[in-house]
Amino acid sequence: MVAQALVPAAVGKAIDTGIIARDQRALLLWGGAVVVLGVVQATAGILRDRAALTTRLGASYRTAQHIARQAARLGAALPKRVAKGEIVNAGVVDIGRLGDALAETARGSGAIVAIAVVAAILLHTSWQLGLVVLLGVPLMVGVVSLLLRPLHRRQQRLREQQAELTGRAVDIVSGLRVLRGIGGEEVFADRYRADSQRVRAAGVAVARVEALLDGAKVLLPGLLTTVVVWLGAHYVATGRMGAGQLVAFYGYAVFLVDPLRRLTNAAGRLTQGHVAARRITAFLALRPEFAPSAVAPASYQGPAPLTDPASGLTVAPGRFTAVACASPADAATLAARLGRYTDSAVTLGDTPLADLPPDEIRRRILVADNDDRLFAGPLREELRGRGSDAEPGGRGRGAGRGGRGCGVGLVGRGCDAALERAVDAACARDIVEALPDGLDDLVEESGRNFSGGQQQRLRLVRALMADPEVLILIEPTSAVDAHTEARIAHGVGELRAGRTTLVFTTSPVVLDRADHVVYVQGAKAVAQGSHGDLLTDVRYRSVVAREETE
Repeated sequence: MVAQALVPAAVGKAIDTGIIARDQRALLLWGGAVVVLGVVQATAGILRDRAALTTRLGASYRTAQHIARQAARLGAALPKRVAKGEIVNAGVVDIGRLGDALAETARGSGAIVAIAVVAAILLHTSWQLGLVVLLGVPLMVGVVSLLLRPLHRRQQRLREQQAELTGRAVDIVSGLRVLRGIGGEEVFADRYRADSQRVRAAGVAVARVEALLDGAKVLLPGLLTTVVVWLGAHYVATGRMGAGQLVAFYGYAVFLVDPLRRLTNAAGRLTQGHVAARRITAFLALRPEFAPSAVAPASYQGPAPLTDPASGLTVAPGRFTAVACASPADAATLAARLGRYTDSAVTLGDTPLADLPPDEIRRRILVADNDDRLFAGPLREELRGRGSDAEPGGRGRGAGRGGRGCGVGLVGRGCDAALERAVDAACARDIVEALPDGLDDLVEESGRNFSGGQQQRLRLVRALMADPEVLILIEPTSAVDAHTEARIAHGVGELRAGRTTLVFTTSPVVLDRADHVVYVQGAKAVAQGSHGDLLTDVRYRSVVAREETE
């Protein structure tokens, strides 16, 4: 920008000392200076643009990494603290705006330097014209700043409404099958249409301010150029300035349009980046529900009981235990405690889960529920869990280590045999056989090429393949018929023989095949025994008999 700012001065010198004075040597000298300045400008411009691009991409990708790490760190607390649309917008829109803002600092700072150089040259040549520039530039920046504040507010409002609309779209898409089943598709479509119109109105409000800002970017520099040229022409007419200096002043007046426009562009981008940065830093400032322990992993002592003192529930090692809860909320609460997704006093053997690092807990305990997702890719790899290790705080995703299943990255006949056994145990053989390529067929995003019952059985296969020390299943047969339910209960019991399995369910079919049944009411274990024994308890019978009558 400095080289570019010096070009009009060199041109003016070439006119005054070369052309008007008829000095060929001076003309060649200053003409050569213009060429050199052009080369320097081109070279430095390329390097500046490369640096700006590196800054933009580096800021965007590093911010995306921070967002991904924060999402993994929050784990199960993430959906409780942040809407889906907020994460999508942060990872797609905000990181781009943040990168653009930082990249614009290169051009904006260059514009400031260019304006300072031009002002110094003008003051040296004519202090009156120099003052016009020095006073005109802050005045233009002040006028532009008056537009930036309402732009900032409207962009913030638009950003919030976009996040809400994105979240609603995600919910509608993920629940479209259910909405169609209950006839609620049109209702939610109308609601989405109304919300999108509000977002459109907010976008138009932002566009109005941006249009005024764009007009100011053209009008204000043009007015400054007009004033500088008019004064310069007056000075030439009165003999106070040479013709070459007038050409230089005109060149500066025209040249200033570009740095001033870049400066206002930088202000607008920085405003957008500030809005995005506030949203991103607010997300990064969230803290997990409990701090992970820094204690070294306890040495493996073999199967151990999993105990929750708050509820009185004890899961005996190596047994198939079923828990019937009077309220579905109790099942979710207990599973979150036992899997260490919320802070609790749960112990594994003699060791509190609070004293174990998250990785150690995830290796030993796997919680799988009906909110888990099937990910896109080959079905065989999805069920094996290869390349899908659970992040700390994640749930129901990834293969266990140290168990009898196929660990992450393991291939071969042993793994294929284990997969076949898990498919049969989950009663998913018909699903695999119906696919054109069997286990090599592709799973679409979120498993949408499978029905709800098929997804549930495939998720169960994946959980069985993980083969953790403790497997906790939440209503794993809620979407299948009674006959399939009985086969699944039998298959899971056989495959997990000798391993600790806990199933939260109110299905009498599953409860009847459990080694031990616990009845929970008010988040407390109030009765336990076999299914047959507990049927004499009117509280237990009122919960499970509902399904028996169905």
